[in-house]
Amino acid sequence: MAFERIRDAQWFRQGAGALMARYLTFVWKTSRFELDPADLYERLAPELPVIITLWHGQHFLGPFMRRPEHRAKALISMHRDAEVNAIAVERLGMGVIRGSGDHEGRFDRKGGVRAFIAMREALEQGWNMVVTADVPKVARVAGRGVVMLARSSGRPIFPVGLATSRRIVLRNWDRSAINLPFSRGAIVLGDPVRVPATADDDTLEACRRQLEASLNAATERAYRIVDCAGENAKGA
Repeated sequence: MAFERIRDAQWFRQGAGALMARYLTFVWKTSRFELDPADLYERLAPELPVIITLWHGQHFLGPFMRRPEHRAKALISMHRDAEVNAIAVERLGMGVIRGSGDHEGRFDRKGGVRAFIAMREALEQGWNMVVTADVPKVARVAGRGVVMLARSSGRPIFPVGLATSRRIVLRNWDRSAINLPFSRGAIVLGDPVRVPATADDDTLEACRRQLEASLNAATERAYRIVDCAGENAKGA
């Protein structure tokens, strides 16, 4: 009970968020990242603003994808434990929109309505949006919220896989990968998903499946790059 009171204290969350931001910066600065494709930013440039998606638990270094000229906001859950993440993201130079989808991954329901509207407005104003695609507490299953945001905003979804060679994989629902310093890293841009403004339920489901497949492929590619590089180095 005493720990819970400390954890809920604003001073603790602020400190933990600041520490998290400093740690992730250390990981980024001591690691060497490969872009796949190598012209990743050139491909994104004519598409901006875009919706960037990653799998939950694979997203911690996501803020470092942003170049100084890019404006970006991240969707972060209203859950109290996510407060630390929100503070860290803001310290790393991104804006934050608080909210989440329901268990079908729809942001337009329940408490996510305001978040959905805020994300659509941010995209209209030229901000890029960064969201995790998973249905809440269901890893590697894309929800409909992201594709509905793409339909409503007219902006494309770009799946991203992000991995480091040195990592700790937790035994939680999303198998979170804690990235470690002095790593080889990879940022992989997947095939974009474009959702027509006239998309009906069947089309939305097809786009959701396409997003899930593209995000899985990008993530698997990122891990192959960092892990195969290590095996090649040992054999050299």
